[in-house]
Amino acid sequence: MNLEKAILAVITMNQEKVAGGAPIFVCESKKELEQIAANLEAIMDGIAHALSEELFIIVKH
Repeated sequence: MNLEKAILAVITMNQEKVAGGAPIFVCESKKELEQIAANLEAIMDGIAHALSEELFIIVKH
């Protein structure tokens, strides 16, 4: 299966602001948020985008 142009994951510190079909990772701190985003970016072969201080998404372009 070849995914194109999809949100692969959501990483947040505020679970109340997110919902949907992509996997959601909830973090306790900004440091953890950035580490999880960087690791998932590499693992999923995607690109991490910060949408706010508390929210990253991993996308496949």
